[in-house]
Amino acid sequence: MADAARTDRPGLPPLSPEVLADGRVTFRIHAPAAREVLVWGEWEGHEVPLTRDEDGVWFATIGPLVPDLYGYGFRVDGLSLPDPGNTWMKPMRSPTTSVLEVPGRGDLPHDFRDVAHGDIRLLTYRSGALGRLRRLRVYTPPGYDDSAGRYPVLYLLHGAGDNEATWTDLGRAHLIADNLIASGAAKPLIIVMTDGHAYVEREWSPEGRRRNIDSLRRDLIEDVIPLVEGRFRACGERSNRAIAGLSMGGGQAVSIGLNHLELFSHVAGFSSYVGRPREAVAAALDAPEAVNAALSCFWLAIGEDDFLLDDAEAFHQELRSVGIEHHYRITSGDHSWRVWRRYLAQLLPLLFVEGPA
Repeated sequence: MADAARTDRPGLPPLSPEVLADGRVTFRIHAPAAREVLVWGEWEGHEVPLTRDEDGVWFATIGPLVPDLYGYGFRVDGLSLPDPGNTWMKPMRSPTTSVLEVPGRGDLPHDFRDVAHGDIRLLTYRSGALGRLRRLRVYTPPGYDDSAGRYPVLYLLHGAGDNEATWTDLGRAHLIADNLIASGAAKPLIIVMTDGHAYVEREWSPEGRRRNIDSLRRDLIEDVIPLVEGRFRACGERSNRAIAGLSMGGGQAVSIGLNHLELFSHVAGFSSYVGRPREAVAAALDAPEAVNAALSCFWLAIGEDDFLLDDAEAFHQELRSVGIEHHYRITSGDHSWRVWRRYLAQLLPLLFVEGPA
């Protein structure tokens, strides 16, 4: 028998996701001709098979899930799809991921709280380095428009499947910053989120990755930093610049940061893919004393179930072997936004404070 939750929606997809009061979540998708439907997501077990009813609606209930944001999607006969019943999408280059929220008690670092909030400003600029229009998202802290002071800047980079909107729409970087600033745990700062896909090729390759990092580096140095420091009340000293990122963006942050110690004093990577360190950061590995003197904070973290753990361990050992000081953490979790939001909340209090982190 069809239930009201999915039939009282004439002309619309079945109700999905349906987040229940106890934290369980029901997913539904109308696919009468499908042979197999799975739902995957950022929860333990990852893939769950759905059951088909007599009306061709596939459904499954999972959980209860702990309060958090979860990316998820369907696989219909092997084809990856977002949830047709959910308008909340993860910003991506090729959107296939929907987002749901299991609410909690307001104690997560990215929860919306009754505190002063900053603003997110959307900018389009012409990149002289790349010869095309590009986009930025800029977070300014609470009180920015009512003060005359200048602020330190974090340049925050996304992963390979993402774009410049993902750190706010799914990462909730602005809410994490708002909450930490309100509690006094972090200094007020500007956060700049740019598009990490500066060089685009049809197929991802080691050469394409190198070209992408170099293109982003030129865009950042020649266009983005001058734009930000000219248009916003941003501190212009290297001691007040940080660069961080996740996955692809973590590798970009580490490579650009270590190769440009004249620009950045804080470098961080979450689940970073650095590749071959001797190629990416050779100059830094050959000059550990200069790196240690230049960096106030060099912070790396990765989840114990992350598929990049072996690469992260190898990079950590390479840094140790040459004597480059850094903070390295292995935490619970995998390669997901549930981990990276926590990492940002842990990193922000370490930025722009005196002494090494």
